[in-house]
Amino acid sequence: MFTGLVEEKGELLQKIKTGDGYQLAIKASKIMEDLDIGSSISVNGCCLTVVKKDRNTFSVDTIEETLKKTNLGMLVPGNKVNLERPLKADARLGGHFVLGHVDTKGEVLQIKELSNSHFFTIGYPEEFKKYLIYVGSVSIDGVSMTVAQLEGNTFSVGVIPFTWQETIFSHKKVGDTVNLEFDVLGKYVERIMSTKAES
Repeated sequence: MFTGLVEEKGELLQKIKTGDGYQLAIKASKIMEDLDIGSSISVNGCCLTVVKKDRNTFSVDTIEETLKKTNLGMLVPGNKVNLERPLKADARLGGHFVLGHVDTKGEVLQIKELSNSHFFTIGYPEEFKKYLIYVGSVSIDGVSMTVAQLEGNTFSVGVIPFTWQETIFSHKKVGDTVNLEFDVLGKYVERIMSTKAES
């Protein structure tokens, strides 16, 4: 489980084809401290498993199902990625509960530069509308964000200067894809309600 508070930006060094997936080798520094083979790591919001590690790089495997739902298959060496280690039991929960189980991809439709922030508008598939509420939480490429506007099957978020600098938001442009994970609490509520309706 993660919080959506990105710890650092890593860099994709290698992308090696493995069957219908890829092995990604990523350069990092801060998160390497207690990262071991077998550890979970969030890469752009996707919970993956470390399969190799040296002093300043680690590798993760992606499979076909992961590549269908996420933007990891579109990455090329040199791209930056958001990295977060799992939540410790004694840590403060500063974002929201993020499982690292990406629901779908969204598309950056607009980026407005404001006086001291940036405003992103993102389009997403219609069937996920039920999981977003005004000022609710959503994970975008692994970053815990608050919904500022909802319209049709688009939503907008405000990006403060700190988040702009410390995550890959500053590398995004219109037309780029982002990984979206909707709030797990909303999914459980929907499941409970639909089960009641069936009985």
